[in-house]
Amino acid sequence: MTDNREELCRRFLEQAGWGAAERGVLAADASFRRYDRLRRGGETAVLMDAPPPQENAEIFHFLTECLLDIELSTPRPLALDAQAGFLLLEDFGDRTFTRALAEGADEAELYRLATDTLVALHQRWWVESPKIPAYDEAKLLAEAALLVDWFLPAMTGRETPAALRESYIAAWREVVPVMLPDPKRVPHKLVLRDYHVDNLMVIEGRQGVARCGLLDFQDALMGPVSYDLVSLLEDARRDVSPAVVTEMLERYHAGMHNLVDRWAFAASYAALGAQRNAKIIGIFTRLSRRDNKHGYLRHIPRVWRLLEGDLATPALAPVKDWFDREVPPALRGTPTQPEPQKPEKKQKDVQG
Repeated sequence: MTDNREELCRRFLEQAGWGAAERGVLAADASFRRYDRLRRGGETAVLMDAPPPQENAEIFHFLTECLLDIELSTPRPLALDAQAGFLLLEDFGDRTFTRALAEGADEAELYRLATDTLVALHQRWWVESPKIPAYDEAKLLAEAALLVDWFLPAMTGRETPAALRESYIAAWREVVPVMLPDPKRVPHKLVLRDYHVDNLMVIEGRQGVARCGLLDFQDALMGPVSYDLVSLLEDARRDVSPAVVTEMLERYHAGMHNLVDRWAFAASYAALGAQRNAKIIGIFTRLSRRDNKHGYLRHIPRVWRLLEGDLATPALAPVKDWFDREVPPALRGTPTQPEPQKPEKKQKDVQG
């Protein structure tokens, strides 16, 4: 945090009544955001540092209020400085689903809670606002392109030729109707977009879906209900057991009471899973190459397995054909971590 931003933060905390609180780093993620935990006597709170223009604390505040209005659990906003990009939030503690699983919690039980929370979101959501854009064709194609813009050059050592990039986009464009089915068959609701165990919290003392705390949804869009379920069950960071995947798909449909066309949902689920996994392969490569964050590379083999599974769906034949032709198995690996650049040596003065 720069000196100027630190001063803005200090003023924000003073105005919010937390100026004297102890502050320690809680988490930093793949974006520009970071989180600190504040301690004031026996109280705690979380400071979100979301520097503009890269981040938007105001939209997170807006979405939080909407989710609280439909009785889902998100950290309650305590103070906001939208211009500077600071938000003070209720502290949900440290027990993410990921941590609970590591401690031995029952996988199926946690995934049932997460699935039921999605059902509640999709049944209760009613907000239509220009603040929440649509997950449209342009957005989906731009995200899919991250694979050819970052991963492919990292593997081949050269920039992806324009004609090859265009043929990739053309293949995806053919399956856009599968990704974005008629809302009468697959409803379009709020898509949280990063709905997986790292961003879900176990909140003790609450009942039903209120036990599931929601984090990291500031990039939410309006799109097919299939997206967040595939995000949950095709997790880039952990293997979800096949039995749990099967059970949760059935549980979701039962909870939605036949409000979703099963065939259209299944095709959309696979297509959006493929799009998401292609995007993630590109993002994890970009995090390494551009941002010097190499830890994400270890997940790429899993994401390739998920992508290949999605591409087996007949409706994705145009995209599968492109991958079979242009990215053979030998290229479906993990980019090497770039060598750190050595500082240039200064020439010594030569005295004659």
